[in-house]
Amino acid sequence: MSENNILEMSQGNTGLGKVEIAPEVIEVIAGIAASEVEGVSQMRGNFASGVVERLGKKNHGKGVKVELTEEGIKVDVYCLMKFGVSIPTVAQKVQDNIRQALLNMTALDAEEVNVHIVGIQFENQKQNEVESDQEM
Repeated sequence: MSENNILEMSQGNTGLGKVEIAPEVIEVIAGIAASEVEGVSQMRGNFASGVVERLGKKNHGKGVKVELTEEGIKVDVYCLMKFGVSIPTVAQKVQDNIRQALLNMTALDAEEVNVHIVGIQFENQKQNEVESDQEM
């Protein structure tokens, strides 16, 4: 790993040059892989990412923090789970999905994938409004 926080790939060296991957790319890959898992309601973002999404741009890296250490890549994922799911099972699937996506797309193996559950998402209010309209 180089000093400027960019990962240099060593696999598949063809002598044509080098391939470097920015940590933001790993954040996006991990964010998409985590949100694909059934039971994950949404990823935690900050105010800026919420504003960006309201303007129509999807921020796939939100809720993900990537740290490049001497031991390897450390990924922290912050997400909300749907009510009623098995949190340990879903968290395990998130870890597996992120690790596999990183391996497939970048040939990099994450040293750690930490899943932080920051909340539970109950049924949204639109669903409740539809049900109450049908009862009338």
